[in-house]
Amino acid sequence: MNYFTDATLGAIQLLLQFNPEVYLIVWTSLKIALIATTLAAILAIPTGIYIAINEFIGKRLLLQLLNTLMAMPTVMIGLVFYGLLSRRGMFGDYSLLYTETAVILGEASLIVPIIINMTVVAVQSADNRLLPTLKSLGAKQAQLVLPLLTELRYVILAAIITGFGRAIGEVGAAMMLGGNIHGVTRTMTTAIALETSKGDFVLGLALGIVLLSVAFTVNFILQQLTPENSD
Repeated sequence: MNYFTDATLGAIQLLLQFNPEVYLIVWTSLKIALIATTLAAILAIPTGIYIAINEFIGKRLLLQLLNTLMAMPTVMIGLVFYGLLSRRGMFGDYSLLYTETAVILGEASLIVPIIINMTVVAVQSADNRLLPTLKSLGAKQAQLVLPLLTELRYVILAAIITGFGRAIGEVGAAMMLGGNIHGVTRTMTTAIALETSKGDFVLGLALGIVLLSVAFTVNFILQQLTPENSD
């Protein structure tokens, strides 16, 4: 008990002293997760809207595939991108493996299915009169996007925040694609795994406290975006 208490006090002290190593890792994690979430949202939101407002052959199969991808283990994402980005892989000439770009690609791919699925559900759950009304006014498909985004802004924002929460807590792909390089690709999750295995439990716990704080903040924002709090 004393060991854990002392470690907790030491971790809090590191945070209050603004230990540069701790906050460098925190900044790297936040930067990678934010970029990955932005890229994923740009791709996933229009895709989700398109899937929701159109009927086409294979739509049900596509939705089942997206549901499967939501549950895909992160190490599987890391394995696929490792094969593509390694020296002998399809994109090996670009030397992307063990860079921030590789981790961003992995995390973005991980959360794209989440944002697409939540966007599809949001559009399908919207007021049944919305789409027929817009179409009766002569709106083309491209003109449907902005009204839908406006009407469903809270739900879609919740999808983006959920994706960010998934990205910031990811460890498998970040470890495989980033290599846990100090000051470059070392995120909070990979650093916690490394430092704890090295016996530096205090540093690992300090990062864990920050990660838990980020998770709490994400969930708090999601709670505020529920319908009863958004009106």
